[in-house]
This record gives sequence, structure tokens and C-alpha cells, in this order.
Amino acid sequence: MQTKKTYTVQEATKKLEHFCAYQERCHQEVRQKLKQMHMIPEAIDVIIVHLLKHNFLNEERFAKAFVRGKFKYKYWGKARLSFELKSKDINKININNALSEISDDEYIRVLNELAEKVIFSIKEPNVLKKKKKFVDYFLYRGWESHLVYDKANELIK
Repeated sequence: MQTKKTYTVQEATKKLEHFCAYQERCHQEVRQKLKQMHMIPEAIDVIIVHLLKHNFLNEERFAKAFVRGKFKYKYWGKARLSFELKSKDINKININNALSEISDDEYIRVLNELAEKVIFSIKEPNVLKKKKKFVDYFLYRGWESHLVYDKANELIK
């Protein structure tokens, strides 16, 4: 039978410092990791305070990095970004600050470039079905419906 590994607070703190240094993390991910390590709630709180104090953990920085990455590489819209951050218990102020880093010009530019690519990838002769596929693609990725429908009506006739 395999016994579960136990950690001292110092060992767990070092492990979590590396965990946070490798990639930006939110409080929820850190708490989850500590629970997986079978740390008691008091130790979890001590370690999280240490990580915050030594700037390993910063939710505003996490939110900005998350938004930059998902927008740049996965082309998520603001609705999806906001939803995903809320699901990670990031507060509204940090979400809004992170989303405000995407300029309106950049947002529309990405939408236009992505729309051009998507429109050519949809091989559907029926105009209504083509529009539906186009709209579904963008709504799933969290783009605002008014932008998506305007773009669909502009490109698919």
C-alpha cells in the first residue's frame, strides 16, 4: 500500500513558490494544489499569506496574464474571458482592469482577421446554415453577439 507523501509547511511553501514562479496562478489554483498535498487549512492560510507577501501570488497580475494569453492565442472574446475569470473567483475590479488592457482597435482587428479565416473554412452552401456555423463559432469563444451578428450579416449574403 502506498502512503501519501506529507510535507512540512517549509517544504510545501518552497514547492508552491516554484509552482507560482513557473506560471501565474490564482488563489483558487494554489489552494487546490495545497489540498492535493493534504495540507491542513491553517497551513494553507499561512502558505498563501507567505506567497502574497513575497509577491509569488497576485490576482491582478494573474488576470492580466490570463486575458493576454487567451485573447492572443485562443482568440477568446471578452464575455468568455470574463466568465472564465469569474469561475476562478477573480474579483470584478481585477477582471475589468485585465479586460481594459485589450484596446478596442485591437479587439475589432482580431475579430475581423478571425472572421476572414473562419468564413473560408466553413464549407456550407446553404447561407443560413453557414451563418449559424459562423455565429456559433464566435459565440462559443465569447465574442459579443451584436459584433458577431453584424460581422455575419456583412460577410455572408
